[in-house]
Amino acid sequence: MTDTDSLTPEEITALFTRADGQYHFARWGRPIVPIVFGVQEETLQIMKGALEAIAALSGHKLAETDPEIGANLMIFFFRDWQELLEVPNLDHMLPGLQDLVVRLDDAGATHYRTFRFDDQGAIRACFSFVRMDEAMAEVPAETIALGQAVQMILAWGNEAWTGRSPLGLARGAAVLRPEVAAVIAAAYDPVMPAVSGDASHALRLFARANMMREKAEAASARMAQDMAEAKLAPKG
Repeated sequence: MTDTDSLTPEEITALFTRADGQYHFARWGRPIVPIVFGVQEETLQIMKGALEAIAALSGHKLAETDPEIGANLMIFFFRDWQELLEVPNLDHMLPGLQDLVVRLDDAGATHYRTFRFDDQGAIRACFSFVRMDEAMAEVPAETIALGQAVQMILAWGNEAWTGRSPLGLARGAAVLRPEVAAVIAAAYDPVMPAVSGDASHALRLFARANMMREKAEAASARMAQDMAEAKLAPKG
């Protein structure tokens, strides 16, 4: 990605390109109902603040329950991949869980995320896993929380953030880069489709993101403030 104030159409296309080279865009088609496992109360509040901030940016709703599956965004924090095998009924939601754990363990992975889609192709559920090894334990909770929130809000391509993080730094704190905020806001604009497999969709995202740039910058600034308040909020 470049260091310009906006992403190019080619960069946006790459954000939604799968490993097989196919363009695939999808946003949530229902309110997001999150549940977070494996964190203390203060970290839970930070995670909640990050999810609320990204939801406010996108204009998409958070809810208390999903009528079909209860919670449709499940985020797990743990220290060893083997711990997932002890989570009740997780193997029912993730077929082939044991083989997956073996592959991730052998690879020394720290993250894994998978989406489920409805009949129209919009996101209906997301499972996100974060293994807190020694290196991850040194990362501020706000950075991890915001990164998780960003990566669940759209079905990004396989290599979307391998070259550069969607986050930046402002006064030593993690913030969402304004150009990424603009893409997220544009993706959830009501005039845009919830699903697309046509790469020309990236051109529409590019045009819409440029139109919404100023709004996205303001939202990104508010997000940084909201995250700071979540961090400072007292327990309970």
